[in-house]
Amino acid sequence: MSCNRRALVTGITGQDGAYLAQFLINNHYEVFGLIRRSASSESNCDRLRWLGVLSDVHLLDADLLDLSSLLRVLEKIRPQEVYNLGAQSFVKISWDQPILTGQVTGLGAVNLLEAVRIIDSGIRFYQASSSEMFGMIQEPIQSETTPFYPRSPYAIAKLYAHWMTVNYRESFGMHASSGILFNHESPLRGIEFVTRRVTDSVAQIKLGLIKRVTLGNLDASRDWGHARDYVRAMWLMLQEAVADDYVIATGRTASVREMCAIAFAQIGRDWRDHVVTDPSLLRPAEVDLIVGDASKAYAKLGWKPEITLEELIAEMVDADIRRHQRRLD
Repeated sequence: MSCNRRALVTGITGQDGAYLAQFLINNHYEVFGLIRRSASSESNCDRLRWLGVLSDVHLLDADLLDLSSLLRVLEKIRPQEVYNLGAQSFVKISWDQPILTGQVTGLGAVNLLEAVRIIDSGIRFYQASSSEMFGMIQEPIQSETTPFYPRSPYAIAKLYAHWMTVNYRESFGMHASSGILFNHESPLRGIEFVTRRVTDSVAQIKLGLIKRVTLGNLDASRDWGHARDYVRAMWLMLQEAVADDYVIATGRTASVREMCAIAFAQIGRDWRDHVVTDPSLLRPAEVDLIVGDASKAYAKLGWKPEITLEELIAEMVDADIRRHQRRLD
């Protein structure tokens, strides 16, 4: 079947961008992705290569901090949908690079919104908002009406981008939606994130490469889902007649400690024999518990998660075992 729609994805080389590209290609889109040219640009395509879609994606040089490049790209390809997933997305690094995080994660989104408004305000726009915006939670379960209280430079930058998306929707009548996504993981998750750090360490422990893994706050609890489920929700938002904001979550919370237990169970080990804690890995301001209420997405989008936490962690552990096994062979 020939492609009948075009989509532009920023952050296409990241976890969500790669899964979204795969989803869109499977739904007969012509997919364009923005990449910021650098010495490591080629290696940054590993996730697209892992999913087998790299050859089906058109990669274009542009930068969220350069409005002129965004205008040129939009003028050239004229997409029907734009998904803004590009960001400095690692919370811990945002403390070390707060200005860069604000520029890329916050102002970068506004540059893209402005480019869409100028070139074609009829383009449907998706902004990747984050459950980190809830921060110091004001309600036990967070929904679209829960007040925000961000606790990191990353979360503050995301909140700015979120409200600017709302502002462009209300001020200019743009079809601009935000997905307030709770934690979502996969075998494509970066090694700097705790879930992948755990599953990668479990794989190495099984293969006898290391004996233990060092972590920070084991009591921090998150609502973890699979990225493959969550990119489907992004797409569903842009198919709605009216733009809106949606919490995307599983509604189930688990602590880092519980996640470790699930991961080590995949190799028949007791996590307590292999996990040690290091206070230096704690955040300056920790977010202890976040759990989402996605009932609005259930009702209006017909979306629900299909992959359980146990299935997610098992997939990640198996993928990391295969990665390390290939290096040993």
